[in-house]
Amino acid sequence: MFTAPGRNKDDGTPYFLRDSTFMLFAISDALALFASVTSVLTFLSMLTSRYAEDDSLITIGLVSLFISIAAIMVTFCAAMVLVLRNELAWIAVPVGLVACVPVTFFFMLQFPLLVELVLSTYGPTIFHKQNQLVLH
Repeated sequence: MFTAPGRNKDDGTPYFLRDSTFMLFAISDALALFASVTSVLTFLSMLTSRYAEDDSLITIGLVSLFISIAAIMVTFCAAMVLVLRNELAWIAVPVGLVACVPVTFFFMLQFPLLVELVLSTYGPTIFHKQNQLVLH
């Protein structure tokens, strides 16, 4: 159970339930949860398997990690807008920009690895022509 941004009414429903920013918060929060769990389980399955790392598993893990981080940032920004909407609205933009700095660095460092993994896993090889299927 988690507490939604803002206060709750006496019946337990959030005040911002009909707000589109709150719906963005709720959807991105759920997406962040599912993507981060997928990423963790994928990387854990690679650690516990007896076989060598499979490029497709690494690709799935990295893609879900990127989705998770992006959804966490959207959730954070939506919560900032909901909480600081009326009083300190000016602080939301600088805080959001500062929060994006480490995410941008991570993305810049890891995205080339993801591109190389996708190309090496699903791209053409010198030994045989790749299948037309996306996943094999």
